[in-house]
Amino acid sequence: MDALILLIPLSLILGGLALAAFLWTMRSGQYEDLDAAAHRILFDDDRAEPGEVHPPRPLRATDKETQP
Repeated sequence: MDALILLIPLSLILGGLALAAFLWTMRSGQYEDLDAAAHRILFDDDRAEPGEVHPPRPLRATDKETQP
């Protein structure tokens, strides 16, 4: 029974913190546009536009050819 004296207020505080975090995300617009993230994967953002010059990306260990 002594543990309930500690656990009940602790669970109410944690529940209140979770509710406050949820309300904060709602007010900041986190859930406004759920479809944009799903469509963003379809577009290739790292392609350069005509006339843009990007430095070459460094080689990785997986890019190098191995010789026998």
